[in-house]
Amino acid sequence: MTEEQFEDRERVENVRLTHQTGMNVEGDLYALVGGKEFFVKLTQKFYEGVALDPILKPMYPEEDLGPAQVRLQLFLEQYWGGPTTYQEQRGHPRLRMRHMPYKINPAARAAWLTQMKAALDAQGLPELYHAQMWAYLDRAATAMLNTMED
Repeated sequence: MTEEQFEDRERVENVRLTHQTGMNVEGDLYALVGGKEFFVKLTQKFYEGVALDPILKPMYPEEDLGPAQVRLQLFLEQYWGGPTTYQEQRGHPRLRMRHMPYKINPAARAAWLTQMKAALDAQGLPELYHAQMWAYLDRAATAMLNTMED
């Protein structure tokens, strides 16, 4: 059975997204890390690195990385238990589908993780929260791989 043939695919994906509130780490991680302000700072720092990265920058069609920053911020806020603005504005994330036009190989994954780790480290989170967020980001980066070619 393919993913498209799975009759409950939409329900399962929406439930996973809607109910992932960070509750498995001492409550609502969105609130615990500082809410919107934390995610704005995290994504600002991340896109500062993206702007200088020779692998990542060409993947962003906008000269101004601001719109991409807002999209990532809203997605991460929602994923970690914040407002559902991302889904209200853009629908279900469908991350693999949205990233399919871009060549995401192991080098791109490594570049993304390098920039995201620098951004996350710069936030000075308590280790428990840092580890929880990093584990997700690492898995998400791996899930976006769509080629092994250079």
